[in-house]
Amino acid sequence: MSQRPSVPVSRRHALGGAAGLGLGLPLLAACGGDGSTATDPAPASPAASPGEVLTSTGDVPVGSGVILADAEVVVTQPTEGEFKAWTNVCTHQGCALESISPEGIRCPCHGSVFDVATGEPTAGPASSSLTEVLLNVDGDEITLA
Repeated sequence: MSQRPSVPVSRRHALGGAAGLGLGLPLLAACGGDGSTATDPAPASPAASPGEVLTSTGDVPVGSGVILADAEVVVTQPTEGEFKAWTNVCTHQGCALESISPEGIRCPCHGSVFDVATGEPTAGPASSSLTEVLLNVDGDEITLA
């Protein structure tokens, strides 16, 4: 077996390599995550307070719903007289839900769609159901429980 002759490293090359590591390692660390998964954002809470009137029953279409951005709640009426609500946060990466179509409650960020009756994902990358919000219906007023 032959030995390779050692080549002395100049001070300039040694300092240059150290500087490169000093700049490169923080950049690599910035590319990494914190260990949590992007599909499990923290559960959200509505901005509305318990007892606060969210909307009127007449404003929630049957088979569809309304997104109440200020209250951070989605209220749906899957069947006549049945009202459901979820926080207005997609379970994939925490984006605010944008619209309700015949297919369901839609997230604009990555295309997830959630069922208006169950809050379960029916399309897109989200794998968890929306966080349910408890409601009270009194006459034509829908309030946060």
